[in-house]
Amino acid sequence: MENNTEIIIRLQNVVKSYDGEQILKSINLDIRDKEFITLLGPSGCGKTTTLRIIGGFETPDDGHVYFDGKDVKDVPPYERPVNTVFQKYALFPHLNVYENIAFGPRLRKMDKKELHEKVLKMLEVVNLKGFERRKVTTLSGGQQQRVAIARALINEPRVLLLDEPLGALDLKLRKDMQMELKNIQQRTGITFVYVTHDQEEALSMSDTVVVMDNGEIQQIGSPQDIYNEPENAFVADFIGESNIVDGVMHEDYLVSFSGKKFRCLDNGFEKNEPVDVVVRPEDVDVVSVERGMLTGVVTSVTFKGVHYEIIVDIGGFKWMIQTTDYVENGASIGLYIEPDAIHVMKKSEFSGMFGDYSTFSEEMEHMSDPTFDPDSEDEEEDVSEETEE
Repeated sequence: MENNTEIIIRLQNVVKSYDGEQILKSINLDIRDKEFITLLGPSGCGKTTTLRIIGGFETPDDGHVYFDGKDVKDVPPYERPVNTVFQKYALFPHLNVYENIAFGPRLRKMDKKELHEKVLKMLEVVNLKGFERRKVTTLSGGQQQRVAIARALINEPRVLLLDEPLGALDLKLRKDMQMELKNIQQRTGITFVYVTHDQEEALSMSDTVVVMDNGEIQQIGSPQDIYNEPENAFVADFIGESNIVDGVMHEDYLVSFSGKKFRCLDNGFEKNEPVDVVVRPEDVDVVSVERGMLTGVVTSVTFKGVHYEIIVDIGGFKWMIQTTDYVENGASIGLYIEPDAIHVMKKSEFSGMFGDYSTFSEEMEHMSDPTFDPDSEDEEEDVSEETEE
């Protein structure tokens, strides 16, 4: 997405709290015309609250929301150039497909002939031509979602807000609908602001990804930038699998970690600055112990169809490696890492929290802890799950 594209929405120092708990901490975000932008993060990170503030369903405690340079902080949803598609599609069960899509324009007393043409055009856009007389209760989840999108698009909003709209669909249908949504966005030229916790969804659909955690934006960038150049350990861990280890940047292009020095492509750090080092599992070559830059013992082997996923113990730290070569559990192996496979990041509040594959999830680590209550943390989605139109 080119930076000279017109900015149509700007969030400036937006703050929001519920019941004394701060959900958004001074959010600053520009959204550009014709952009497919995704707010990505775990439950409770603030992404849905951000979307609802853009839509006018929530009012910030502090800060500003601008549409085309005009402050709309106190403008109600129906006066904003936006429409919203929720995970619960909120279709009218007593109306057929045609009448569901025509509902908004009918309220505005649109000319009957123009309305008919627009509904048929929308059905074509969402690939539901011929479905106009069908009851919405007889449609599949994917078809219902398309009706909800058509109902939103017929109002010709500048911006379409989508709050986890694929969450209720099965995996294969989700993938089909990801492509469908991207095609619809490109055909209509409408700005899409999309909320999801699904990393693959965000990477495959978006022009721009906004990674959020704990009420703050951690990184904004293209899918390629977010994946290849994460700014901190949270982003590196949340976007795909990552081995994240402590390192020291001795000088430009020279870093040490796991007891060895490596050539890399990074520069601009202080001499001997402590850093976090990311190595993606697919970027490591398995070689003989003699050829290995690092050596370790295989503690787990899982066949994934295209590749094997192996866990390797290197000095007590568990690495994940993805390889097409079979390796036996318990084998000693060498790892070879090219300079362009190493990504160096500055230390952050997330340092030391991620990147060791002793377990795959935080919840698993707590399962043996009788004092841990997984429901003790309030999720921001619970605060605002009602579907307002």
